[in-house]
Amino acid sequence: MVPVLPAFYFGSVEHYRLLAKHPRVIIDLGEHYERQSYRTRTRIVGPNGVQDLTVQIARRSGEKMPMHTVGLSYVETWPQQHVHAIRSAYGNTPWFIHYMDEIEAVVLKKYERLVDLDLATMRLGLKWLGLGTEVLLSEEYVVPSLLSDVLSRSMSSNGRGHETSDNEQGIDLRTTLHPKRPLPPELTAVPAYPQIFADRHGFAPRMSVIDMVMNAGPEARRSLLA
Repeated sequence: MVPVLPAFYFGSVEHYRLLAKHPRVIIDLGEHYERQSYRTRTRIVGPNGVQDLTVQIARRSGEKMPMHTVGLSYVETWPQQHVHAIRSAYGNTPWFIHYMDEIEAVVLKKYERLVDLDLATMRLGLKWLGLGTEVLLSEEYVVPSLLSDVLSRSMSSNGRGHETSDNEQGIDLRTTLHPKRPLPPELTAVPAYPQIFADRHGFAPRMSVIDMVMNAGPEARRSLLA
């Protein structure tokens, strides 16, 4: 089974649990942008509780937008706001100094497209967790029943040859893995791990990968695989 996902901004801990448990995933850059989804938001826990960090896009009113065409807007200072919020939330965690510079460099860099920002943050998460998951990008909308064709095209363009089976099937999580919806039945929640403000708010599930690495450091990968 090959998970089919939209691009995501940093991603939740469940995204990386999925990446840790599957040797390859497809990121669909041809599917349509969806508001209030992981495509433009990630969730952290600060001193006042759970906080959503939301990316601002260049909107095209009334028009369906394939993800690879969605631009970013820098009219508002959301990158600086995100960096400030992350610093405020995790400045006292033991692993803050190990990750903050990389977060700041990625968030404050200006990108033309949302997917370029999303993929940069995803690569950062994979690096932090030491995951070698093969990420295949599709510029065209992925039809799950034609998954073997998508895999063949992606591997051919990467110079890897046609290392796939006609029987290989996809797990379509493009709409079901969503911050405002229950966790899809194909996924299991990441077990509780230490969080700096747990004494105030209790354990907050389904947080950003940022939350996990800041609190757990090298133990984060073990929590994902538990």
